[in-house]
Amino acid sequence: MCSEKSEKYKAFSPDGQLKVQFHLENSKPFYALWKGEKLIIDSSRLGFKMNNMPDLSGNFEVVETSKSSKNKTWEQPWGEEKNIKNHYNQLQVQLYNKADNLHLNIYFRIFNDGLGFRYQIPTQTSFDYAEIKEELTEFNFAKDYSSWWIPGDPDSYEHIYNNTNISKIDSANTPVTIQAGEDSYLSIHEAALTNYAGMRLKRQSNKKHSLKCDLIPWPDGLKVKADLPLSSPWRTIQVASEPGGLIESHLILNLNEPNKLDDMSYVKPMKYVGIWWGMHIDVNTWHEGPRHGATTEEAKRYIDFASKHNIKGLLVEGWNKGWESWLSGNNIQDYTQPTDDFNIEEVVDYAKEKGVYLIGHHETGGNIPMYEKQMEQAFKYYNKLGVHAVKTGYAGQMKPEGIYHHSQFMVNHYRKVVELAHKNKIMIDAHEPIKPTGIRRTYPNMMTREGVRGMEYNAWSEGNSPEHTTVLPFTRMLAGPLDYTPGIFDILLKQHDAIRKKHAGKNYRRRVHTTLAKQLGLFVILYSPLQMASDLVENYEDHPAFKFIENVPVDWEKTHVLNGQIGDFITIARKDRNSNNWYLGAITDENPRKMDIKLDFLEKGKTYEAIIYKDGENSHWKENPTAYNIQNETFKPGDKLSLKLAPGGGAAVELKPVEE
Repeated sequence: MCSEKSEKYKAFSPDGQLKVQFHLENSKPFYALWKGEKLIIDSSRLGFKMNNMPDLSGNFEVVETSKSSKNKTWEQPWGEEKNIKNHYNQLQVQLYNKADNLHLNIYFRIFNDGLGFRYQIPTQTSFDYAEIKEELTEFNFAKDYSSWWIPGDPDSYEHIYNNTNISKIDSANTPVTIQAGEDSYLSIHEAALTNYAGMRLKRQSNKKHSLKCDLIPWPDGLKVKADLPLSSPWRTIQVASEPGGLIESHLILNLNEPNKLDDMSYVKPMKYVGIWWGMHIDVNTWHEGPRHGATTEEAKRYIDFASKHNIKGLLVEGWNKGWESWLSGNNIQDYTQPTDDFNIEEVVDYAKEKGVYLIGHHETGGNIPMYEKQMEQAFKYYNKLGVHAVKTGYAGQMKPEGIYHHSQFMVNHYRKVVELAHKNKIMIDAHEPIKPTGIRRTYPNMMTREGVRGMEYNAWSEGNSPEHTTVLPFTRMLAGPLDYTPGIFDILLKQHDAIRKKHAGKNYRRRVHTTLAKQLGLFVILYSPLQMASDLVENYEDHPAFKFIENVPVDWEKTHVLNGQIGDFITIARKDRNSNNWYLGAITDENPRKMDIKLDFLEKGKTYEAIIYKDGENSHWKENPTAYNIQNETFKPGDKLSLKLAPGGGAAVELKPVEE
């Protein structure tokens, strides 16, 4: 527990419910966090072990502390919520190690929805460069709480979530979500990850329920190399009394710098279709050949569909030369040379005539030197064509050798891409990315990213369980938008089976583990400003349920989590930023659910027409996944909407004010 001496180094959240406390213990820095009278994070270590200078870990005295506050509302150019309140109290602590003549500053910002703290290593008298061997930050939990986590893979976040006690974690990528009793939910993550290694958490063998910062290393074992002064990312602890409060928190965004972009004219959220799913189910190939997906003719077919249904984007993967080298260990592609059967100028012009925008694609295969050599010219090429969105990919063996996807080298590379993209008026959708840490506030052209075990796993593996998408909103989605790619209507993947039998002599049983109605609900639950309707477009033609995908927006004014339990179920309502319409999504795990949703978020004095897309009476994710009903009802604010979700099922609702 904290010493009495440390009582003077504390700060409270604006509502007084959270308290952070800093203290020195044997001249070493520690912090602790309370929610009301409840100790959530017990006394936890702070500091660094250094390589090129004495450690910033002890022999400290507090030179000075200062407090400040901020209460300001800012507007997101796009997002889950239009207006965001940034209200916090800050405690700054200046530390000095007299013996080694070293300084270290620590900033604590405490909000009603959690705590952020970061280090600032000033330029020292004898040192203007830092080599960090280890960051000592700890999260010592008061008890062995239940947690949701994925393995601390330094190259990928594409894993199924585990639900265990903290003591069972070996290594975990963040966000890590924790239930600290009946009325406390936490998420450990980071904000404003810039010129620094990504943080994962490892369990400390000598402490049963303690997690410690574990930075992804360079090949030589060092974690961070940077000029001084150096500011670390914010270490974040989001706190809520209900699971949905974590989703409604804006702490990560508030700890990032304001928008730096001078021109936002090209930044436009949109839905898109793509020449993509066919490759995953083996109907098409990325590389040239008889089953090549990215042909001029196929692109025009998709553009015709998109234009007919007011879908603004078309992603085309496999359009450029070099795909035959992908996953060979030496990916070499040309990002300005289309394949012989893809006339990119003709496709772009045709799309423009139809009111559709081409989304470009850069697959690096992990070969960073190759990509960085071409990157500037590749973005200029797209800009000249009028292509203002690009999906990037990093699936493959990393080059330079020994570099990890989540290391400082790659953190800086991903940022170079975003900055260069802006210079060429291009939005980014990053796959195999560094995790989101709220950078989208500073660079709003960083629209969305994968960093999740997404839809494609249903095409070529055992797939994602019905529970998977009921965990994601409370874990990965807390970090930021995710390109999960929902919207598969051919749940049983009939095309997949046919092509496997024909071309591979095998007939693997692959399928999507949801009902069709749940696929619709995911468009509201899993937020992305670039949102894909991912199935082959022929599976959407003349399908009444596609009307919801056609209508659902991707840019919101308000978001409310109406209910939810991690890994079980969730219901979210969102208000369209460009109309008075509301959209509601509800999903469940393998268990059926009955819900009565109180519609008290609707505008008072108005009547709403609801179009309800729901599971059929005998729908079941495994036995009868495509059965659904469309129902029309009228509601007023405060009325109850009754939903019956099938096992692995869901619902999607469009609520439109009735004009008087």
